[in-house]
This record gives sequence, C-alpha cells and structure tokens, in this order.
Amino acid sequence: MGKTKVINLTKAQRAELEDGYRNGRTHSFRQRCQMILLKSEKRTSVEVVGILGGCEMTVNNWLARYEEEGIKGLQTRAGRGRKAILQEADLEQVKAAVKQSRQRISIARVELEASLGKAFSGSSLKRFLKKTLAATNALESG
Repeated sequence: MGKTKVINLTKAQRAELEDGYRNGRTHSFRQRCQMILLKSEKRTSVEVVGILGGCEMTVNNWLARYEEEGIKGLQTRAGRGRKAILQEADLEQVKAAVKQSRQRISIARVELEASLGKAFSGSSLKRFLKKTLAATNALESG
C-alpha cells in the first residue's frame, strides 16, 4: 500500500473549491472540486473513489493538475469533442441554400452536401443555423 498524498489548502483555496463544488457550471468540474476537497481531508484515493466512483489514477491525475494549475486546471480544456462539420466559411452558401428552400430544409441539406462535398444530417444543419444566426443577430443588435 502506497503513501497517502495529502494536499494542504489555504482558506482561500478551500473557499474557491467549495464555491466550484456548489456553483460549478458542469457536473465534471463540480466533481473534480469535490475530489480535491476530499483529498485535503487526508483521505486515500481509494476512499475518494469509493465516494465518487471512477479510478484511483484519475483522482491522482486531477490532484496533480490542481497542484500545477490551481482551480483553472480542473476545468475541461477547449478542443475536446468532435469538430463541427460546417464551418463559418460555409455560412454564405448555407444561407443561400436555406433561403432558396426555406420550407424544406431537407432539400437545402441535399444541395449543400453536393456543393460543399460534406455529408451531414439535418440536425447538424439546424444546429449550425441556430448557432451562427444567433451569433450574427447578437453582433448586429449589440
């Protein structure tokens, strides 16, 4: 059995982690804050895993990242997940195709797939329109 790694937190660090645990935007961030708080109570990684689930290595990795980067290190970094199929550069073509087939988004999707050379679903097209048009409208109104 290895030595239990203990992290000593200042009052400010503890308050910051407790705030992150209570008010964090994502579940994963709140869970990571709780992980560090539990480790500061001199618990072993096995005990923390028993409470939160996961594996010991994950607890140790997040603890190391917290020691290096602070609370910012507990947040999920940008660039995770699948990259979008439709890009900002495609916006004008998408607008033109949707304007032409306003009532039938499926027809616009087929035309766009042919002209852009990309395969995507109707849901992807709707999501892209919603995201980019909302951003465009916010820029125009603001």
